Amino acid sequence: MTRYYVDCREMPSESNCDLAMSGSEEHLVEAAAMHAVNAHQHDDTPELRDQIRGAMKEEVPGALV
Repeated sequence: MTRYYVDCREMPSESNCDLAMSGSEEHLVEAAAMHAVNAHQHDDTPELRDQIRGAMKEEVPGALV
C-alpha cells in the first residue's frame, strides 16, 4: 500500500503550523481535512480536499521527511 504525507509547513499559514502527517490517500485526506477545519478554520469542501490531494507526496520508505 502506498503511503503519502502532507506537511503544513509547505502551505501558506498565518499560524506557522508545523504539523506533518502520513498515511494512505483515503485516511490522509480525511485527517488533513479535519485538521484544516479545526486548526485553520477552512470549510470542508471538495475543493479543499482536492488541494490536499494536490499537496500530498509519496512517502519514501526509510527516508526522513
